[in-house]
Amino acid sequence: MITITGIFIYPLKSARGIALPEAHLSDRGIQHDRRFLLVDASGRFFTQRDDPRMALLHTAIVSDTLLLSFASKQLEVPLTPSAGDTRNVRVFSDEIAGALELPLASEFLGAAFGKELSLVYMPDGVRRQVDPTRAGPDDLVGFADGFPFLLTNESSLNALNVHLSDPVTMRRFRPNFVIEGADAYAEDHFTRLTLGSVPFLALKPCSRCVIVDTDPELGVRAPGPLAALAHTHTIGKRAIFGQNLVARGTGVVRMGDEVVVSPRD
Repeated sequence: MITITGIFIYPLKSARGIALPEAHLSDRGIQHDRRFLLVDASGRFFTQRDDPRMALLHTAIVSDTLLLSFASKQLEVPLTPSAGDTRNVRVFSDEIAGALELPLASEFLGAAFGKELSLVYMPDGVRRQVDPTRAGPDDLVGFADGFPFLLTNESSLNALNVHLSDPVTMRRFRPNFVIEGADAYAEDHFTRLTLGSVPFLALKPCSRCVIVDTDPELGVRAPGPLAALAHTHTIGKRAIFGQNLVARGTGVVRMGDEVVVSPRD
């Protein structure tokens, strides 16, 4: 039997995540997942690709507040901001209009990383569509790279760690859902599956970048996991780990829920 052994959200894209006992699904992923984003002066997204110390930026949700912590300093911002100047931001090739900028938080984070940065929030009225060549017109995503849910597999991590002198944890891969009970890399071939009582579609195996070489405890980058993936598990010459999903229902997904994989069509 395949079951869920981990549920995570990342309220601020590329900052440290939060483990949850259950996931409340919204119209663009797990509730509160990747609704905040750091952007540079041009409006381009700023992540661990640009500075691995983003891994040391802690997030916590306390009531209706998002608590940000970095280098012993803390800042509180509203979990769902309703006021602020709007601006356009860019995530890869997606131009996203209507993000709310939070000036005080921007000052705090700009000072932390030593460059001009702005913290922005995606209000409910902003609609960023999932890749229309893979998903439907009503499939939305927050500030995640491209898809609202990412699933990874503990057996796949074990298979990768065989090739590493220093084994890594699943935190390197920043999943929303972690499963156990499936064969290594079986998730590559998922098409339709149900997590708990919620149906999902698998859209695309997840290609990986240098973020997986970032030590999430130290905020430093060193070669290893990405090269191992590139030598041992690729699709179309891209290093692959995990599967991108969209939901085909609403509800709650809980730790320990069974995952049922439908046969391939």
